[in-house]
Amino acid sequence: MDLNNQVFLVTGKGNKQRYIPFGDPAKAAIEAYLKYSREPIMTKYHQKHDYLFVNHYGKPLTSRGIAYILDGIIKASSLTTNIHPHMLRHTFATEMLNNGADMRSVQELLGHSSLSTTQIYTHVTKSHLMSDYQKYFPRNSQSLKPKK
Repeated sequence: MDLNNQVFLVTGKGNKQRYIPFGDPAKAAIEAYLKYSREPIMTKYHQKHDYLFVNHYGKPLTSRGIAYILDGIIKASSLTTNIHPHMLRHTFATEMLNNGADMRSVQELLGHSSLSTTQIYTHVTKSHLMSDYQKYFPRNSQSLKPKK
């Protein structure tokens, strides 16, 4: 992780590495996490590794651990939907694309080798679909008036 340039170096499937940018709010949260959570846990349990996110024993946080934390957040909130970690990827991809991001950029951020895989993870909202229809369908703006 490079806090100054605000990027994570992520190792994905097949040990492929990619950079993931993050914004100022995430930077502030990470700095607080490092100082007030990670550092004391790592010291207490004499852990020495470079994994950013750790469990309460200082061991690297697993995907199951992330699901457990997410379940706790959902139960503590008023949400009734079953949300799983992979839904966060779907939401991320959809939000990026709905706000004008290039499909190729989203592919890189998700770490997909094939663009067709990225397309599976995206969802077009009804409002975005209607907006594109109104914007790009040339006959949409022509009213149907009876000829005299």
